[in-house]
Order: sequence, then structure tokens, then C-alpha cells
Amino acid sequence: MFAWRKEILPGVTAAFTNADAGNLALHVGDDPAVVAARRAQLEETLGVAPAGLKFMNQVHGSAVALMTADSTAPEADAMVSQGVPLAVMVADCIPVLLAGVGPTGPVLAAVHAGRPGVANGIVPTAVEAMRAVGAENIRAWLGPSICGHCYEVPEALRAEVSALVPATYGVTSWGTPSLDLPAGAISQLAAVGVSIEFTGACTLETESLFSYRRDQRTGRFAGVLVTHD
Repeated sequence: MFAWRKEILPGVTAAFTNADAGNLALHVGDDPAVVAARRAQLEETLGVAPAGLKFMNQVHGSAVALMTADSTAPEADAMVSQGVPLAVMVADCIPVLLAGVGPTGPVLAAVHAGRPGVANGIVPTAVEAMRAVGAENIRAWLGPSICGHCYEVPEALRAEVSALVPATYGVTSWGTPSLDLPAGAISQLAAVGVSIEFTGACTLETESLFSYRRDQRTGRFAGVLVTHD
């Protein structure tokens, strides 16, 4: 069920699911009842109350939603909470998980960082939102995503994005223009003083993970942050 799972702070676990957990997205044509059952199984495995894990309606934008236990799924690409469990879904984009210590306990963030999100600075915007509620000592875990050696793009698009985030400039393993989104996100995190604790494998190169570039009829795996006793 998990590509990676670890207790990252006392009482806080981060995890990235794999294809064994099944598709967790409602927007890819899957049976909603089956998706709901998979989400419930994930919650049970992680010790989260039913319907306690918060998902977003991800739109490749720059909005950050502040979440409480009563919040419904926002139209956003980042969520911040003070301990409420969070999830982000991907199939090549970067699932960025952030955790820090706030005045009353852990401050968490889950970020959907695709090409538009990295270009628009969704990751540092989420860090800013965490700090606005008192988070300190923020650290980051970057889940599996397509790597710079595999994410081929037109040369004009590489120029456009790397003009905004220079670290994204890449070349594929076969010599064509690419974007290195993980390198871009890492550079943005470093610029705002956030250390990187983990980076995941390439989705395109890893058969146990969903990849939109490998198969456009595919599911979504999740990065999750949960609290527990």
C-alpha cells in the first residue's frame, strides 16, 4: 500500500501510497464508491477517523486553503492545518509534504506541485501560510514524481519555466529539453529556509507508481500527513 511511510515528528506520520492502494482520485473516471472504499481503507490503515483525511480539488493554481476538521474539499493546490490529516494526489506531479511545530502542536501542509505550481511558487506560498499560523522548524518530504531525465517538454516551455525557476532547466537522458520539477521545488524550499528530508523515485521509471506520462488512463496515488497518539 505504501511506497514510503515514516513517523516524521512525535505523533505525525507521513506516507506516500503506491499502486497497491489503488486509485484515490474521483476525477479520473473511476467508480466513486470504489474510490471511497479505498480512501476508507487508507484511513483505517493510518488510524484516521472515517472521512477524517482531507483531500483537495486540485486545479494547478496557487491557492492555499487553511483546513479544520469541519472543512470540505477546497479548490486549491495546497492545504495547511494545525494537525488535521491532509492528502495530495498525483501521478507525475510532486506531492510535497511539509511539517513544522506551532504554538499548539504540529502545523502540516500538503502541496500539489506540478509544472504550473512550481512556476507559480505554490510551494513557498504554502510555507508562508504555515509560518503565518506560527510554524517553526519546517521540513519537507518530496514524494515520487517524474524526474528531470524523463519529463520531456518543448524547448519554448523549458525556457519559459526555467526563466522563473532556473533550477528546473533540464535535459532528458536522450538529450532533449526537459523540466526538472523536483530540483525546482528543492531550490524554492532552500530559498525560504526549509530543509529537505526525503525525495521519492521517478514515477515514470517505477512500475509500482501511477504515471500519467506512461499511461494517460491511470489513477492517482497520494501523499498523506496524519496525526496520532
